[in-house]
Amino acid sequence: MKFSKKSAMGLLFSLTLIVAGCGQTNPASDSDAASTSTPAATEKKLNVQVSFYPMYEFTKNVAGDLADVHTLVPAGMEPHDWEPTPQDIASIEKADVLVYNGAGMESWIDQVKDSLSNDKLVQVEASQGIDLLEGIEDGHHHGESSADEHDHDHADEATTEEHDHDHEHGEEAAAEEHDHEHGAGTEEGHSHDHGGLDPHVWLSPVLAVQEVRNIEAGLTQAAPEHAEQFKQNADAYIAKLETLDQEFKAAVTDSKRKDFITQHAAFGYLAQQYGLQQVPIAGLSPEQEPSAAQMASVIDFAKEHQVKTIFFETLVSSKVSETIASEVGAKTAVLNPIEGLTEEEIAAGLDYIGVMEQNLEALKLALNE
Repeated sequence: MKFSKKSAMGLLFSLTLIVAGCGQTNPASDSDAASTSTPAATEKKLNVQVSFYPMYEFTKNVAGDLADVHTLVPAGMEPHDWEPTPQDIASIEKADVLVYNGAGMESWIDQVKDSLSNDKLVQVEASQGIDLLEGIEDGHHHGESSADEHDHDHADEATTEEHDHDHEHGEEAAAEEHDHEHGAGTEEGHSHDHGGLDPHVWLSPVLAVQEVRNIEAGLTQAAPEHAEQFKQNADAYIAKLETLDQEFKAAVTDSKRKDFITQHAAFGYLAQQYGLQQVPIAGLSPEQEPSAAQMASVIDFAKEHQVKTIFFETLVSSKVSETIASEVGAKTAVLNPIEGLTEEEIAAGLDYIGVMEQNLEALKLALNE
């Protein structure tokens, strides 16, 4: 018998109560951040479950030693298509706080939330209150997430190129995308394909500050007696994010070019923040295969604008980026969407700030070639 994804998820939730008594909590995927707080040895720490790595990083820095923070998506796993196990749901059921990005990033969140009976669980949607960008699901609209001067002209160019190369194939790709089986939507109606909205807000240091403040508010709600400590920890981490923001501003101000080609459309918020133009090969999902028309459009753009670096990322195959780089005589380099850390990155002691600094250095090189 063939089960749909929705039916399988429903069955998964029905098993939650059975495994709740024996469900194990997930260890954090990443090393603990330094903290300024030291609770008494007998004081009960908050049990906080977070969806994936950036939420862990932000939450741990706000919570310090006042909480045990556990990441649901394991290290090295791409989080877009991850689904919770019964043990994961049981861990959420027993938690004090659940932190997730929202904006359609966690396709499973609504069904999980609907299955929970813990009415004391504080649920934190870290992206709440942030103005979300329209996503680039098909990878065609090169100008949409860039500075204002690129928004219309280049989008029109990309559309024209797309029709010139393979209009029929592009229509087939769009149909296939819409036929793709969706998971649960979020409260805003987002679907498994993000509902047309871009969830990658954490890649803008400025918007990361807003996520940190939302997390601070959630932890304070769960443990109001520690409100001052949470604020101090959040302030200290936000100071680092503000420094990072200034570094990005300084780096792009006098750069030779403002455009960059990346593997999937994860950098729209970063591009918008700093007046850059993201040219994605594929759409919001990193595992989406671009059509022949999309590939041809990006190759034409790279040749016309003499792009010398094609970016790929760490958690998915770099084959498409390498193909385009070979076609246009460019090199490849990593631009990390920080959707999770690899085991190697963890071993090297990298964290969100460290990876963003690596991204900055990679961008500086590419924008000045």
